[in-house]
Amino acid sequence: MAASLTSLARRTISTSLRNYAASGAAHAHEGGHKQWKMVSLLVAMPAIALCMFNAFSAEHEHPPEFVPYEHLRIRTKRFPWGDGNKSLFHNPHVNALPDGYEEH
Repeated sequence: MAASLTSLARRTISTSLRNYAASGAAHAHEGGHKQWKMVSLLVAMPAIALCMFNAFSAEHEHPPEFVPYEHLRIRTKRFPWGDGNKSLFHNPHVNALPDGYEEH
């Protein structure tokens, strides 16, 4: 029984190796570009659209509630621009100052 299984395994492996060699290495991966094109169109593009929708949705209009944690927004010296309290890329809708969000 074991001898017949061994010969069957050898025959299967040699046949598949012969078929692979006959097909050639250039033809072994043929059609891969079509698969990646479909993955890009059907998976990547909808994922990008979903992320864009999430980024620009109206949910994020109001900043979160301000909590004055001691370890955040520490100012040991003033910034060299503006009033010295706002960072270079300060956004009043998103970035809080040490005493809270700016009033609009």
